Amino acid sequence: MSDETLAPLRRPKLADRLVEEIRTRISSGDLKPGARLPTEQQLTEEHRVSRTVVREAVTRLAADGLVTARQGAGVFVNDRPEAMLGSLLADMTGKVSMVLNVLEVRMAIEIEAAALAAQRRTASQEADIRVAFSAFDTQLSRGEPTGAADFEFHRAIAAATSNPFYVEILDVLGRRTIPRDLVTTVSASLLQSSDYQQRLQAEHRDIMNAIIDGDATSARDAMRRHLSASQRRYQSLLHGGDLPRSAARA
Repeated sequence: MSDETLAPLRRPKLADRLVEEIRTRISSGDLKPGARLPTEQQLTEEHRVSRTVVREAVTRLAADGLVTARQGAGVFVNDRPEAMLGSLLADMTGKVSMVLNVLEVRMAIEIEAAALAAQRRTASQEADIRVAFSAFDTQLSRGEPTGAADFEFHRAIAAATSNPFYVEILDVLGRRTIPRDLVTTVSASLLQSSDYQQRLQAEHRDIMNAIIDGDATSARDAMRRHLSASQRRYQSLLHGGDLPRSAARA
């Protein structure tokens, strides 16, 4: 199994998360050109990370052209970070296009997998779906990344088909199955918000309840609504818009 396949099971690196948070503050205008970043000590205390993590994050931001360290003065947002932000947006566009391709494949696989899971799940497999669903709730309530639990939820449904090839396909897709962490360079405030993820979890609940009820038609329809809504969300990001509320509630 490749490192990419195993990625959903690992927490994001602390430095990765700090880099994304500072990038988001810059892109949103919270940290304006010329502004000084919080001190190393302030960042370690605010984010509860080590000085090593802060230094790695600052080094990467400087390499990206977003900040400049001035000896004895601190770290400052560059006066013209637009070029770098433009490249980040272009990078996000490429990633969102990849996400839409993956979603197209997932729709061809997971919609029917949900129906089969409703017909074939064992008590143990049903319990695994419930555990993954609960893990998502727990991580969300703690403000922790939910990507791993999201992946495990979909993987548990695939396992409940009792057809190992459904699981194998999701494992091959790996981290790309749950792409929020891959496209949040500029859009973290949208894709990682509590409100957004609560809507995702409401969709998960509909899928899970249909499977538990043994209702193949409802399970199929609930998975279709979930993945179709995800398509609309990422299509909106691709075209530079906000996440549509109607799609998020679908």
